[in-house]
Amino acid sequence: MIDYYRSFFERHQWLENGLSWTVVQPLNEEITVDDLLRRLNGGRAPEQRIMEYPREEAMEESCPVLLVSEGEGTWGFLELAYGFGLSDRVLTELSRESRVWMVTWHFNGGYTILYAADGKIRARMCDFIFTEHRIEDDAPSILADFRAMLDTLGPEDYRGKRSAAFAFVEAATGMDLDSELPDVENAPVVILDNPDT
Repeated sequence: MIDYYRSFFERHQWLENGLSWTVVQPLNEEITVDDLLRRLNGGRAPEQRIMEYPREEAMEESCPVLLVSEGEGTWGFLELAYGFGLSDRVLTELSRESRVWMVTWHFNGGYTILYAADGKIRARMCDFIFTEHRIEDDAPSILADFRAMLDTLGPEDYRGKRSAAFAFVEAATGMDLDSELPDVENAPVVILDNPDT
């Protein structure tokens, strides 16, 4: 799986500058994507529209623009423009009756992988691409397999470490990030206006 994401980032090199990918697995079948979108947007229904070229148009928005992807019992949310992850408050709200994984980084760094469940952040690792600066909190056993993946990679294999984060989330959730998703055209997008996002 790491090789798949290496190819993904080779194809979409611009995402190495900023990206946020959140995967939500509802544990209650009654939770719909609309429920999740309201949670993402502070309880309000977010704006939904079609963008001809989402990758370019997202940069013109002042709020996060999400492409939504559906898997088997999972939903993925790819933030296109800036790579600033969701706030802890939004993540804990999303994780009520769900499991949530988020991988994010942006032009200032912020390489973070996070897991939340039952309304609480359970594990977080920051600066995961820098072996000597990794910071972990909460339950380290949750990220043990990810740490093992990182340890097989060279200290300066940054693309490999980014790829490992996505491979780890896919292994945990069964949800992959489709290599076509970042380049879709005439696609529905969700625009959040929640200031806590």
